[in-house]
Amino acid sequence: MSAKHSKNFILLFLTALIWGVAFVAQSVAMDYIGPYTFNAVRSLLGGIVLVPCVFFFGRKKKTGKNPAGTTAYDHPRDMVIGGLLCGIMLFLSTTLQQVGIQYTTVAKAGFITALYIILVPILGIFLKKRVSFQIWISVVIAIIGLYLLCMKGSFYLGQGDFLVLICSLCFALHILVIDHFTDKVSGVKLSCIQFFVSGLLSSILMLLFEEPVLSEILAAWLPIVYGGVFSSGIAYTLQIIGQKGTDPTIASLILSLESVVSVLAGWILLGQALSPREILGCLLMFGAIILAQVAPDPNKGAKRDSLKDALP
Repeated sequence: MSAKHSKNFILLFLTALIWGVAFVAQSVAMDYIGPYTFNAVRSLLGGIVLVPCVFFFGRKKKTGKNPAGTTAYDHPRDMVIGGLLCGIMLFLSTTLQQVGIQYTTVAKAGFITALYIILVPILGIFLKKRVSFQIWISVVIAIIGLYLLCMKGSFYLGQGDFLVLICSLCFALHILVIDHFTDKVSGVKLSCIQFFVSGLLSSILMLLFEEPVLSEILAAWLPIVYGGVFSSGIAYTLQIIGQKGTDPTIASLILSLESVVSVLAGWILLGQALSPREILGCLLMFGAIILAQVAPDPNKGAKRDSLKDALP
């Protein structure tokens, strides 16, 4: 594994780590405020936190060529389109998850949400992204691990499960949109825009379907700060930066470790029991990530071929 890939792995793993612990913050916040209010406040807070970062990093990277030297970097058109698409996908994902989880179990919702690990390579086929056989094996192993980790009863799809399944599709599209724009625009700027877009859309639902009260929002300040600053502002930005140069399927596998982290966090922080079935699921998940990391990148050859064809 190269130094760049090691750095990306660390960034994406930190993202999964923060997201995994965020489940506790989300559940605590629901005792005080509604899901739309929580999504709106944490998204807007995440965007506000990143504004100083945008000005700081913006001085270093001016409009010109990207690190690969192929396309315009930080072009306003790419920035606006990328930010809007990421924000819309993020808004749909988080909203569908919050609504769907009210009609299904948390464990089943966690499993169905993480199915983006198989949706990403399937959707990637339509975008002409190659996926090696070793990566497909990693995806299958990860799904088995997720099932052992999350599912404890019979599996059937109800109303809430269907909503969470659409949420998983939106998360997959979110990963692919980031993959498309991450080499064209600044990751910090892209992340900042997506939070303001998601926050504004969530605010509309908050005002239509809920009655936000300032005292209740202030009572939930701790989970909101964690969700806004760490889970949103920091983690989603780490995701965008970490995905640069990383195969989207491998990125989705690493990000799916949030399910493992949430179980381990419950065991360490809340004293929840960890069954042999869940331990096996964790081991399979880690094994799938390791297998995916040592797999050859089939897209490298395609990139070389395209460069050769472009040369006179």
